[in-house]
Amino acid sequence: MDIQITPGPLTGTIEAISSKSELHRMLICAAFADKPTDITVSGSAYDGEHELPKDIQATISCLAAIGAQCQITPGLIHVIPSAKDHAAAPELDCMESGSTFRFMLPIAAAVCGKASFTGGGRLPERPIAGLSDALKAHGVHFSSETLPFSITGKPKGGVFDIPGNISSQYLTGLLLMLPLLEEEASIRLTTPLVSSGYIDITTQVMASFGVNVMQKDGVWKITGRNAYQSPERIPAGGDWSNTAAFLTASMLREGNDIRCKALLPDSCQGDRNILRFLEQFGAGISATDEGLRTANGILQGTTIDIDETPDLLPYLAIAGCVAVGDTVFTNAARLRLKESDRITSTAAMIHALGGSVETEADKLIVHGTGSLKGGIVDAMNDHRIVMAGAVAASISEGPVIIRGAEAVSKSYPTFLDDFAAVKGDFHVL
Repeated sequence: MDIQITPGPLTGTIEAISSKSELHRMLICAAFADKPTDITVSGSAYDGEHELPKDIQATISCLAAIGAQCQITPGLIHVIPSAKDHAAAPELDCMESGSTFRFMLPIAAAVCGKASFTGGGRLPERPIAGLSDALKAHGVHFSSETLPFSITGKPKGGVFDIPGNISSQYLTGLLLMLPLLEEEASIRLTTPLVSSGYIDITTQVMASFGVNVMQKDGVWKITGRNAYQSPERIPAGGDWSNTAAFLTASMLREGNDIRCKALLPDSCQGDRNILRFLEQFGAGISATDEGLRTANGILQGTTIDIDETPDLLPYLAIAGCVAVGDTVFTNAARLRLKESDRITSTAAMIHALGGSVETEADKLIVHGTGSLKGGIVDAMNDHRIVMAGAVAASISEGPVIIRGAEAVSKSYPTFLDDFAAVKGDFHVL
């Protein structure tokens, strides 16, 4: 699907959809808990009239293959745990979800002992060796090094060694697995941890299900009772990563005024740092009865270490186009391993819209030009590029065409509905 956006001010209020990061973890814990769990969800994607984010669909589908049931009604996901006799050899299609793949791989190994995995898009190219090597060292056999593949053998206890500098999802997957193992086990990081905010989400969700995680000197293990206990009802917080697109758009030009509801300021989500980064540019931040609001000011270029918040780069790069001077994003190498090579795709988007940008192996430098001309953006099958392209349209002199806008359904299938709700002017070509 290709869309054309006509530039204009964006005004109105949106309700943040529930956090994809929190939901993956809640669904998995609920699927192996002692009794059913109600997960309350917010936002247009969970109103019962739209499809769920494709990444969440992938996790629900994989859990169903193992034996859990997820019943979806407006504002609620009711999870009935998998029976003790899990499916013997489930086929798990992770679609294009890196989270689903890296979380369900150790889970399926622990509870089934045999499973097959498939995936689409760039998922077969995204790194998995650090996690698969750890599982192999504990008795899990792989039919291939890349998707599609099958696994056999339940992981034995002991110490799982994994790198921390490739993806925090390796650690999350193993942490979620620990309560399901028959033997005691711990996890040891062999390199420093990246994206630690995502691990905070993992441990908080696990604690909500009665499993406490202890970390000392780079070693992680669970303490106390080691089985998931349902809290019966648990809310999923608003998604800072997706709503960051609207928070950024609101401060880009005079006349933009978007209020964002259902965002918890004390959330464990690392992408709540979008507020700090926007303040670095010079935006004003205020909390109103209608939600969080960012206000336009004289924006100045800045330097942002993007290592802990890689999903924010495309939106913040658009902010850099408006700012006076250069904006430099450092420690960005891991962004080359996302749905697209996100350094390259972000730079290509800015070039296509008439902006000025340079790239290095682990760096993106945006030269502020005050506005963009408009043009054609190739989303490169990356949901973040679709949202960033829509944000860019609000500061463009001419229309912005986004090729492959359907990619946004990966995490935010109702993004265009919410964009229209704040007076975003677009039509499908």
